[in-house]
Parts: sequence; C-alpha cells; structure tokens
Amino acid sequence: MCDYSLMSFPNRLARAGEELVTHRFAFGAIGFASPAELPADRGPLTVRLRNAWTELWRTGGTRKFQSAVAVCVPPGARLLVSDIPQSLQVEIGIRGTEEVTFTELTASPFEYRDAIRFRSGREILLQRLKEGQKVRVLSFSLPAFVDSTIDMDDQVSRWAPRVPLPVAARVEAQRSIAFCL
Repeated sequence: MCDYSLMSFPNRLARAGEELVTHRFAFGAIGFASPAELPADRGPLTVRLRNAWTELWRTGGTRKFQSAVAVCVPPGARLLVSDIPQSLQVEIGIRGTEEVTFTELTASPFEYRDAIRFRSGREILLQRLKEGQKVRVLSFSLPAFVDSTIDMDDQVSRWAPRVPLPVAARVEAQRSIAFCL
C-alpha cells in the first residue's frame, strides 16, 4: 500500500476517482500525494533533502517536520497514469497514458515494494516514475488482491483471483482472515 519509507509520514487511503501525482517525499522516496495537499515549498530535491536532514540533526529526530500526506493505494487498484516519460515509453513499449494495476513486488522490509503493472505484464517500481506525474484512481478491485473471504455462515470462501496475487497481498489477506476467525 505504501512503501516502508513512507510510513513515517502522515498517510491515508486513496479514494476511487481521485486525482493524484507522484511526489518525492522528504527522504527521497517516490509515492502518491494529492495535489491539493502538497506543501507550497517545492524547491529542488537537493534543497528539500538538505532541509529534511538539517531538521533531523537539529532536533535529534524528535520533531516531525511538515510534509505532504502520502496517499496509499491498495494492491489490485486500477490506475490511469498520464505523462509517462518518453524514455520509459520507448524502453517498455507503452504510450504516454496507460491503464495499469497497482501491485506490491515484495513484503520484505527496507525495500521499495510499490509498483505498477502494465497490460503487457511488465512491472516497474514507482521509483522509476518522474515526480509530478498524474495518476487517476479508476477503481479498487477487491477480488484482484484478496483470494479469500468470510461468507455469511462464518465459513472461509475461496475463489481464483483474476490476476496473480503479489506475495505481500497474500500475506496480508491471510493475516486478515486469521484475525477474523
């Protein structure tokens, strides 16, 4: 949903139909943010990183600094990505605007995990997208990332997902089911 590097920032869940942009957060990770919630100071990355590290050094890491709210997208959500850089279009063989599926590549800590999957099956980390890229949340596809649920009789029901489940989604779904039982 949100890379581990974004967990220290204020965050919230995305809404269907919402317009988002890719944003480089204070420690350098790329994630999603609402354009309306972005801070006004958008200096160069080197200035922003220097300011973030200076703030941590000055306060000993005890004071939280102002940052944009990270918008978390669940695995399986359908997104419309616009303004895809020309170099990425050529490398992957895609157009400037593509419908993609949000996914997580790993459940391992301390690694980037948020990614998008193109119709061709190619997956790229969000870190490969440029800052300020426009993204629209088209829909949340629950069956695409949860392969079991609890039915009306408190029995676990299973069905085949439409797309292969990412490891992180399977682990999270199993934890949720175990918690409910």
